Amino acid sequence: MRAQPRTDRLNDPALRALVRAQSATRQAAAQPTRRALLRGAGGLGLAGLLAACGTGGTGGGGQSAAAPSPAADISDTDKAVNWANWTLYLDYDDKTGTYPTLVEFEKQTGIRANYAEDIDGNDSYYGKIQAQLSAGQDIGQDIITLTDPMAGRIIRQGYTQELNHANIPNLANLLPSLRDVGFDPGRRHSLTWQSGFAGIAWNKEAVPGGLRSVEDLWKPELKGRVEVLDEWRDTVGLIMMQNGVDISGNWTSDDFDAALATLEEQIASGQIRQVKGNSYKEDLVSGDALAVVCWSGDITQLNFENGDKWEFVIPEAGGTLWSDNMMVPIGSPRKANAEKLMNYYYEPEVAAAVAAYVNYICPVDGAREAMEKIDPSLVDNPLIFPSSEDLARTKVFRTLTAEEETDYGSRFQQAIGA
Repeated sequence: MRAQPRTDRLNDPALRALVRAQSATRQAAAQPTRRALLRGAGGLGLAGLLAACGTGGTGGGGQSAAAPSPAADISDTDKAVNWANWTLYLDYDDKTGTYPTLVEFEKQTGIRANYAEDIDGNDSYYGKIQAQLSAGQDIGQDIITLTDPMAGRIIRQGYTQELNHANIPNLANLLPSLRDVGFDPGRRHSLTWQSGFAGIAWNKEAVPGGLRSVEDLWKPELKGRVEVLDEWRDTVGLIMMQNGVDISGNWTSDDFDAALATLEEQIASGQIRQVKGNSYKEDLVSGDALAVVCWSGDITQLNFENGDKWEFVIPEAGGTLWSDNMMVPIGSPRKANAEKLMNYYYEPEVAAAVAAYVNYICPVDGAREAMEKIDPSLVDNPLIFPSSEDLARTKVFRTLTAEEETDYGSRFQQAIGA
């Protein structure tokens, strides 16, 4: 049973004012055009799909035999917290150059928050920090935000610290479907930041007819102007679904290979310009890319900032569903400060303020009700609070063993020439 809503915080004039201000600025910049684009048939509910998303971890194995020991916590004497996240993933005020909810956190706690948009892809970021993690060293971040499979990997390797739930009472507000996930039973090491869809998007002016399927990305007129994600579950997953494969079921190595062959063919022919992480957004803005495999919230953000130039859809064959997770690295010396920040962002009204900006699926129970007071126009936004119908066209990968994770990931990297 979740805790009762904190009505005193809902009525906090400072927070309400800053949220209204940023919401008004964004609404003035552009009007959302995809309120109903995710409508579909079927009866699989939000709880079922988000639970499936939560169990899409790496599976297999326990903590690494030579796992390093957690760093000593100096939070009492060092009032700071360092947080590494993806781009366009926290409410931002262009006028002040600040993150309003983070500024409010600093005021409430006296903890200085250093926020860095350091993560462009799970694999690339892991490659940068793996050596320090394995040695138990401080990577300079007290919170890192990684997607389910990678979160499961570093938890299994013993590279994260166990959370003290007593310091995170707002954990009671986590959606029930996300509380006990396969890669982290009982949420001992992680908390969901946001969830989202992977689908396709295109420049509406340059591609006036639009796209409806992954196969549409291979049209001759788009040659050299297509980019796909370097997260293989999304890129290969969408191709597998186009091939009629249920990625949440008992698919085979042959199914994976068939999709990978399509990807390799499109790269070799020059149809695909590049395989990228979050930086594909820059190529959409510059016009170097006209059509992409992408993440839902990114396109919403780009449209608010650049005048509604792109359209996002879940392909006819279906899209993927995923979650990103906050974790404390093994070498962080400020775990208690990190836990205070996690607790703050699980306040329903704070979670709603973030959701109003990033437009990803909010994991906090009570945020929808809080959104009624912040921006009623977003209460029925399917990219933030999707219905059963919205989610019926998305799938998540079945749980992989550690061996499968390594095998498929390696084959994907070879295919893209990484």
